[in-house]
Amino acid sequence: MKTLIRLLLLLGFLYSANAQQNPVFQKLRYDDDVTYLRADSAKNWYEKIKYIPLGKNEKYYANIGGEIKEQYTYTVNDKWGDESDEGDGYLLSRFLLHTDIHLGAFRTFIELQSSLANSKNDPSPVDENELDFHQVFLDIDFIRNKNQQLTLRTGRQEMAYGIQRLVAVREGPNSRLAFDAVKLFYKNNNWQTDAFYTHPIANKPGTFNDSFNENAKFWGSYTVIHKVPFIQNIDFYYLGLWKKRAVFDNAVGEENRQSIGTRIWKNKGNWKYDFESLYQFGTINQKSIAAWTLSSFACYTFSEVKFSPEIGLKTEIISGDKHSDDNHLETFNPLYPRGAYFGLVALIGPSNLIDIHPSISLELSKKFSLAFDYDIFWRASINDGIYAPNMQLLYSGKDTTERFIGSQLISNLDYTANDFLAFTLEAGWFDAGAFLKEVGTGKDYFYTALTAQFKF
Repeated sequence: MKTLIRLLLLLGFLYSANAQQNPVFQKLRYDDDVTYLRADSAKNWYEKIKYIPLGKNEKYYANIGGEIKEQYTYTVNDKWGDESDEGDGYLLSRFLLHTDIHLGAFRTFIELQSSLANSKNDPSPVDENELDFHQVFLDIDFIRNKNQQLTLRTGRQEMAYGIQRLVAVREGPNSRLAFDAVKLFYKNNNWQTDAFYTHPIANKPGTFNDSFNENAKFWGSYTVIHKVPFIQNIDFYYLGLWKKRAVFDNAVGEENRQSIGTRIWKNKGNWKYDFESLYQFGTINQKSIAAWTLSSFACYTFSEVKFSPEIGLKTEIISGDKHSDDNHLETFNPLYPRGAYFGLVALIGPSNLIDIHPSISLELSKKFSLAFDYDIFWRASINDGIYAPNMQLLYSGKDTTERFIGSQLISNLDYTANDFLAFTLEAGWFDAGAFLKEVGTGKDYFYTALTAQFKF
């Protein structure tokens, strides 16, 4: 681990020393914009791979980029002591390499991903997937200028919407998520709308074997409108999901679920907020689906105070199944959420939950920041269990009476060495509540993780 960190530090400072302008790396790397290098006739070796002219036409160019992520995690009392009550440490490594080729109205993006797990017992495909094509897609621009864009994208691609509560790249786990998809999107200065039909990728251990997934389909539309009077920004969306086999505490079988929702948000200025509501309907086996969630988040940054403290409060109510012996299922399905939903080592997912989540963050300097999160969890319904972020049932709620799951305290120390290299030290403690003691060993869970991430 020490050798890897030294290597990343060396790479980070080498790239930083050679960058004449500060690059901006997007969460979706295909959104990186390198066209600011067109007019630079004195490019250094790094900038030459970031902008490669492919002829005299300035719309013909390519770029190369990637990422190395190393994360060492140490845990105590996995699954609250039911899987192991001893300490366990493991190293996750992720390597991404992409090329982006623009030929006027046509654009091809190709990205390889290698995810490796060292010293981890029985790693899942999300932890370890030796080498595969993560993204391979073609864009065709029907309209593209400074004010608007209409594009058809087809192929394997990442997608992310909103704050990634429902559709995410799954950055927290080792393997990011992609979709085999056809997507048509339009955007201008004030709004954007997407329509898509996909088959989510099911990662498999091995090399170049992440084949087309016939067991799940995901489709929908997502619209974002900016500069709305008073509320700033608003999203409207419809999302459809089909799975050949889904497993809930009180239902198993073929799932066909529709989701409609809206989100009001503001992410600039001292006051920030995010309010979202969502209703789900459909069928699973012989049962009808009627699930929902309400989420609210508000925070304020005291920019004139030392360290610019930001204080926030998030609350969520996420439905669970009320009765196991009826023809209805009220368990909410979060679809494809970000993996680290409640912390880096996500113990539980957003289903059948009530949670209250205060937080505070501090800017210690231009390079260091410190944050604390405290989360309190209850089951929304005592007749439903609790689930992992991927909807794996962790504990059944059948024949149980306790509602309180527990509380979780997390601290993060972030260090941004430069535009290319960043480190995060995270520690978490989950104080097991009455429900976890009722259904299992119920020991307190601890973890600490050091993450080094280098992008170029």
